[in-house]
Amino acid sequence: MRPIHQLVHARTRVEARYALMPLEGFPDSRLPSWPTATVKVLASPRLGAEFVMYLIDLPAGEHGQFAADSSIETFHYVLSGEGENLNNTAADRGMKPGSFGLTAPTHGVSIKATTAMRLLILRKEYEQTPMHEHGIGLYGHESKVEKTIWADDIGALLQTLIPDELAFDLAMNIFTFEPGHGLPVVETHVMEHGALILEGKGLYYLAGEWMEVEAGDFIYMAPFCPQSFYATGTKPAKYIYYKNVNREIPL
Repeated sequence: MRPIHQLVHARTRVEARYALMPLEGFPDSRLPSWPTATVKVLASPRLGAEFVMYLIDLPAGEHGQFAADSSIETFHYVLSGEGENLNNTAADRGMKPGSFGLTAPTHGVSIKATTAMRLLILRKEYEQTPMHEHGIGLYGHESKVEKTIWADDIGALLQTLIPDELAFDLAMNIFTFEPGHGLPVVETHVMEHGALILEGKGLYYLAGEWMEVEAGDFIYMAPFCPQSFYATGTKPAKYIYYKNVNREIPL
């Protein structure tokens, strides 16, 4: 919050093809199934997105859940704190910073915080295909996911948390860029994005304009929004982002 004697100013931009929204501008909310958690709704269909993305702060000792649904899949990523994924087997229950999981529509998500936790959660309708009707669960930790060099640039590293396989209708990736490195082109594509800047800062190109971004900023990019990024500052920039993949385009 800004002191009362200062002018109110923000970098927030909500345009036809994108939205750039620092976290300071999101009011706190609540969800019935996470009654003790503080929730920020980062994106939803009311923004134009075909997904919902939440930032959830769950106090130590508290519990929240999403019930099993016949069509909605849930991805989670632990930003801070530790806890348990109560619906999982013993091997996949422990959660710490960097833990992630994709839960299929037929299963619920139930999380209990051991210490205060901050979670990034995405929910979307699973797009069935004849060979993949129910979705697949997947759980892991980002430290176990290989960092691959992107576009022959050793200063640009990509981690694909969800395998690029037809059973999955979404990608959740992490990009890490050394200062002065970034995407080599302006991308324009049918996929939409929800991205959270995790570390560092840089310049994001959105629909014809370069804008400064930093850790804690959320960006929504609609289909065919021209986009690019390069890192500035003195330390690497890192962000996690969603995109819809591997399905026919509805007509």
